[in-house]
Amino acid sequence: MKTLYDVQQLLEKFGVYVYVGKRIWDIELMAIEVDHLYQAGVLDAKMYARVKLVLTHEHRIEAEHARDDHAHD
Repeated sequence: MKTLYDVQQLLEKFGVYVYVGKRIWDIELMAIEVDHLYQAGVLDAKMYARVKLVLTHEHRIEAEHARDDHAHD
């Protein structure tokens, strides 16, 4: 579990497809879906932690890009 694509593949195994249209929103919705899978007992703590780490990392990158884009406006 290293990339956002890996997280998407994991969610798809459970029938969860996320596409909101803006990458940062997709990441946020994926985090919510992963929380639900963990709460349902479908994901173990180790996998949950790895997935959340990837999502946090990707969210940080997107937030930085948004700030950079705003700074150049």
